[in-house]
Order: sequence, then C-alpha cells, then structure tokens
Amino acid sequence: MLMPDLRLEVLRTDVAGMPIEWIDYQQAAKYLSLGVVVYSIGSVVYRIHGGISASTGLRSYVDVNAIIATKGVNPENNHRRKNYVPPLTNRALFKRDQNLCLYCGNRFQVRELSRDHVTPLCHGGVDHWNNVVSACKRCNNHKAGRTPEQAGMELLAIPFSPTHAEYVYLQGKRILADQMDFLLAHFPRNSPLLKRIRNSQTH
Repeated sequence: MLMPDLRLEVLRTDVAGMPIEWIDYQQAAKYLSLGVVVYSIGSVVYRIHGGISASTGLRSYVDVNAIIATKGVNPENNHRRKNYVPPLTNRALFKRDQNLCLYCGNRFQVRELSRDHVTPLCHGGVDHWNNVVSACKRCNNHKAGRTPEQAGMELLAIPFSPTHAEYVYLQGKRILADQMDFLLAHFPRNSPLLKRIRNSQTH
C-alpha cells in the first residue's frame, strides 16, 4: 500500500460551498472528529486509521476528501464584506501573474522576480493589488522610480485585485483537478485570472 502524500492539502469551505482556506490532514481530521463536517466531495486524499474494535477486531478508519464543508461561524467570513481586499504577498502576486515579468514577458523562478509598483511609491503610488505587478529584477531596476511611460516600458497586463475565491487559489500549493474545478466555478465570469488559467491550460 502506497503511503499518502502528506503535502496534499484539503480545501475547506463553508456550508454554502464558499471556499475558505487550505488545511492539512491533521486539521481535516480534527474537523471530522468534532463532527462539524457537513459534507465532503472530491477524491479521497487521506485515509486516517483509528483504533481496533474489541468486538469485531477490525481497525476503524475515516476517509478525508479533497473538499470538506464545515458548519459554524467562521472568523474568515470577513471576505464576504463588499470592500474586502485579500492580503498582498509576493507569493500570491507572482502566481497571479503566472511567474511572468509583465514588462519583458519572460517567465522566471520566484527568486528572480520582484514586486514592482506601476505608479512608484515616490510618485504617490500605493502598495495595493491594483498597482503592483511581477517584474524580473532587471526590468525593475531599469524602471527604477519611474512610471512605465516615463521609462519607455510597456505594461503587458493590467493589475487587478483577486476575489476571495481567487485568493484561495493563489494560496494553493498542489491543487488537485477536482479542487481546481471547484475553485474555478467560484471565479467571476469576467475574471482576468480565469482567462489566464484557461489560456495556460490550452497551451
């Protein structure tokens, strides 16, 4: 029997099916043991074994699916606020921009990328999703404290702030096919991120 890959994460949602966060197998087992899992869908990613029954001699187990919905009040529900903006991190930013430098168009390793402020901070720009893009260090250094127009550089895509469901996707490390399908169904129809993902899947 193959050992399960403990690096796989479970997608947790609320009762309505809205994605909340990624959790590990230990957190998933905790929710199951507390009886707060309302339903589970998707492939089985873990089988957690329990004790041996004295009457049957059989060992109990519980299967953990790729997606679980939990009941109760979630402190993460602030994402339902109309003006909600996900926290900005380089990891999520680079994944939003698919590890591309949005100036030269080349793809880079994470260590070779940097966060560029389209309108520089010294010109009144802000550190916000709508004003930042992934840039290779060479392009970022060349642009320096100038706007793209001032530096004679073309911005290849307009930066945007992800929705909560999109942000959950951006936080995922190894997303399974059924988890991906579930998340994409929660993206806005006009989502730039959805278009980028679908374009990458067809190439």
